[in-house]
Amino acid sequence: MLCVYIFVLLTLSRASLGSLQDKQTDFGLKVFSQLVQDSTNQNLAVSPYGVASVLAMAQLGAAGNTRKALTAAMGFSLQERGMSRQQRLLQRDLSSEEGVEIASGMMVERKMSLEKGYRRALAKAFQTHPNQVDFTKPDEAISVINAWVSDHTAEAIPEFLAPGSLSDETRLVLLNALHFQGLWKVPFDPKLTQERMFHCANGSNVPVHMMRLTNRFHYGEFVTADGVDYDVIEVPYEGNSLSMLLVSPFEPEVPLSTLSADLSSERIHQWRAELRNVKRQLALPRFTLDSEVNLKSALLKMGLGNMFNLATADFTRITADERLCVSKVLQRVKIEVDERGTRGSSATAAVMFSRMAVEEITLDRPFLFLIQHKPTGAILFAGQFNQPSERQ
Repeated sequence: MLCVYIFVLLTLSRASLGSLQDKQTDFGLKVFSQLVQDSTNQNLAVSPYGVASVLAMAQLGAAGNTRKALTAAMGFSLQERGMSRQQRLLQRDLSSEEGVEIASGMMVERKMSLEKGYRRALAKAFQTHPNQVDFTKPDEAISVINAWVSDHTAEAIPEFLAPGSLSDETRLVLLNALHFQGLWKVPFDPKLTQERMFHCANGSNVPVHMMRLTNRFHYGEFVTADGVDYDVIEVPYEGNSLSMLLVSPFEPEVPLSTLSADLSSERIHQWRAELRNVKRQLALPRFTLDSEVNLKSALLKMGLGNMFNLATADFTRITADERLCVSKVLQRVKIEVDERGTRGSSATAAVMFSRMAVEEITLDRPFLFLIQHKPTGAILFAGQFNQPSERQ
């Protein structure tokens, strides 16, 4: 009876793990789709897993309406019973794959005390502990964070944060680093690589080194809900645990935003179920992408404005010392694809800041003024003061 119980427990755990990953995938792909809508005709690379991981770390410290907004947008909450354990198992399973390295980190202002519950939650879900940083010296803090990212991306991203990207108001930086290096199961023969023209989305033509491989692939033809035809071809890496899915519309004038809007974990499950093994000749450009994005605009459009506003953000589960809000969510991704395989690295950061209470408020710059009748709320006078008159 004991063996049966353990089997059922493990089965349920694995099912929950798949559910969590699907929800993280859906959220990350929604962010990607939003970025594609905003980046027409531009190259773009995003780590959906990195985005979901960093915001899940923030979600663990959220309360009130901020937690509700994050849960609604992300479709899951790591604060729910058992979810932190599922996150830990997910990260462990991904990290156990050969060629994949995943790390989570947190840099916290050395004078700020964290809630014990938040420390425990981070350790349980992400296997990470706070690193103290002196944000009163922003340049030194940037160097510390960049060194951490470089160490966890095999030096592919040595300078993640640019000079001036942090300030002395920064209190917390939540981090995710992801590095992948995989060889194709069947490599492309460099002798078959030829220069060909690539027809860009903006109508121009650019020469590229086009790799060529004739082999049996998992391939399928599909249609979006709006009736757009496209095909999917899967190119596996050594070991078969990882693969690249290449998705392209039949008609060249169809914008990729049409396809990205149709992406979801359910859609990818459908592809997997319907791809068939066929012989095809694949021509794929050798390419390198280096993409830097601030995700704030995309996340605002997805209903997460609450966490970016110091007046409304509620991260009291992180600290009771001072009010925190997210100032920006940054991601940098590097992808290199050639005849031998793929090397991909990403770094994602949610930067949180506060404003210290000051004993003196000096209005030595322009300001607005309002004179209000408090019992009725009526504003009797309103004005702005830009500069003193000479007599003053």
